[in-house]
Amino acid sequence: MDKQLIDQFIKNAIAEDLGDGDHTSLSTIPADAQGKAKLLIKEVGIIAGVELAVEIFKQVDANLTTEVFINDGAEVKVGDIALTVSGNSQSILLAERLVLNCMQRMSGIATKTNHIVKMLSGYHTQLLDTRKTTPGLRYLEKWAVRIGGGVNHRIGLYDMILIKDNHVDYAGGIANAINAANQYLKDKNKQLAIEIEVRDLAELDQVLLTGHVDRIMLDNFSFSDLKLAVNKINKQYITEASGGITEENVTEYAACGVDYISMGALTHSVKSLDMSLKAY
Repeated sequence: MDKQLIDQFIKNAIAEDLGDGDHTSLSTIPADAQGKAKLLIKEVGIIAGVELAVEIFKQVDANLTTEVFINDGAEVKVGDIALTVSGNSQSILLAERLVLNCMQRMSGIATKTNHIVKMLSGYHTQLLDTRKTTPGLRYLEKWAVRIGGGVNHRIGLYDMILIKDNHVDYAGGIANAINAANQYLKDKNKQLAIEIEVRDLAELDQVLLTGHVDRIMLDNFSFSDLKLAVNKINKQYITEASGGITEENVTEYAACGVDYISMGALTHSVKSLDMSLKAY
C-alpha cells in the first residue's frame, strides 16, 4: 500500500462526503455514544479492500478498533463477516459509506479478475489491466486487480512508452515513432520499456524491421492473424493481445500463444460485490 497516496485519497474522500458536518448523526446520536459494527458479505466472490478499510477507520478516528477476520484475496460467501469495528458511533457512521464504496468496487474487480485468471490457468498467458479506470481511483482499482491475481500494466503515462495508433499516425509512421521514442529516452537519460501497438500484419512487419522495442501489442487481430503474428515474432519480443477480448473468448486468445492479454473490462464495467456494515 502506498501510504502517502492512500492518505491523500482518504482525506479527499472524507472531505467530499462530510462537507460542514454529518448532520444526521450529529442530530440523532449523542457525541459520546459507543457502538460496534460488522462488515457483512452478501455475495460470493473475492474480497479486496480490507487493508484499505482498516486505514480508513484509523484516519476517521484513531480510537476506532478494527478486528479483521478475512484478509484481502480470500474467497468469501454470503454471511461471512470480514471485520468488525468498535468505538465512537458517529465516527463509525462517517467511515461507513467510504469503506463500503471502496470495498464493494475493489472486491468486484478482484472477483472478475480472479475468475478470468483461473480460466487462463492452463496457458502461459497472463492477464493485464489497462488505463481504463475511474479517475481518482486508479490506484485502488489496479490494487484490486493484483489482489485478484492479475498483473498491472503501466500505472500511467509516465512509467512506460506505449506507442498507439494515434501516436504512429501523428509521428508519420511506425519507424519514425520508434526511432523518436528511443532518441527521447537517450536524450532524457530515462530507462523505460517501449511497447508499440500494431493493427495488422503489415504493421507488425514494419516493427520487426525497425526493432528497438520491448513489447508488441496486437490490437483487434483475428485468431488466425494472431497466431501468425506470434509465430512471426518468435519470442523476440513480449507479446500482448488487446481489443474485443471478453470472458467468452479469452481462452481462444490465450491459445494463440500470446504472453499477455489486456482487458479494460476488468475495471471499466465491473459489477460491485454486495456487502454492508451493520450495527450490532
